[in-house]
Amino acid sequence: MKPTPLALFSLIGISAFCSNVQALDIKLGHVLAPTHNWHVSAEGFAHDVREATNQRINFQVFPSGQLGNETRMVEGMQIGSMDAGVIGCGSFQSLEPKFGIVELPYSWENREAAYAAYDGELGSILEELAENKNIKILSWWENGFRHVTNNRGPVESPNDLEGLKIRVTPDRMRLNTFEALGANPAPLSFGELYSALQQGVFDAQENPLSIIHSSSFYEVQDYISLTGHVWAPACLTIADLTWNKINADDQAVIQSLADEWRDKQRAMTQEDDKNMLEMLAAEGMQINEVDTAAFNERVQGVWNEYSDVFGEELMETVRQYRTAE
Repeated sequence: MKPTPLALFSLIGISAFCSNVQALDIKLGHVLAPTHNWHVSAEGFAHDVREATNQRINFQVFPSGQLGNETRMVEGMQIGSMDAGVIGCGSFQSLEPKFGIVELPYSWENREAAYAAYDGELGSILEELAENKNIKILSWWENGFRHVTNNRGPVESPNDLEGLKIRVTPDRMRLNTFEALGANPAPLSFGELYSALQQGVFDAQENPLSIIHSSSFYEVQDYISLTGHVWAPACLTIADLTWNKINADDQAVIQSLADEWRDKQRAMTQEDDKNMLEMLAAEGMQINEVDTAAFNERVQGVWNEYSDVFGEELMETVRQYRTAE
């Protein structure tokens, strides 16, 4: 016997209800502007996951620190009160000091060596450390090479940093690095940085080119010096508590798309770096090259100081990838 129109309507309603019940909304936060490639890539990732899982998994992306600063998001993922994020990986030091290895100055001469390390053994070691803190690293994205901007003048050698009050990320090794370079560093949350530069609380700051542009630091800084003192990854991460709510098939889809968008985000960063110097110059910033060898020499004491913190396994892994051809 054929079902009546009323019965068909009821079946459709029940099916839609079950589909909605099965849908999982996952809040994914980051601290950068909606114009930054982190956000563009996170939105692309979220869209593709929705499509590939037939709307079962719905990543909702919140930029500009709407879900809190990176430390708060990392701590939230650890206890399961925060779902997911794109996080500058140095922010994991609050849970595990060995994550400071990602901020070791002048580790990588080029980004290709860094990609190989984080997609390889170095990344695997750090992923296990994160897993021990109830956080899954889905893929290694890029934060890029960091450079110094300031309002005093060109920084061409470490001597030009003498006494310069510079905002740095709130981790001890970054502080020690700029102390070794002769500057006067102090930490400040990223969300407060623009106004602090505008008000003259700080003379300088250090960030990748894409962040310098997307955060409009050219409005409050006159000089950019291509120090390239750190290349650091970003982590696309998810809390174990949230990850374990997802069935194995959808987990496999998410992992595949995380890797796909890792490659797309890295390509965006490379393209941004090609264009950003021209764009920042057009905004009125004066750009100069630096003597990186002199900077590298000044920070060797930082490598020695932190060897015990990171352990021989991590340090040797970095050295192996650093010297690989």
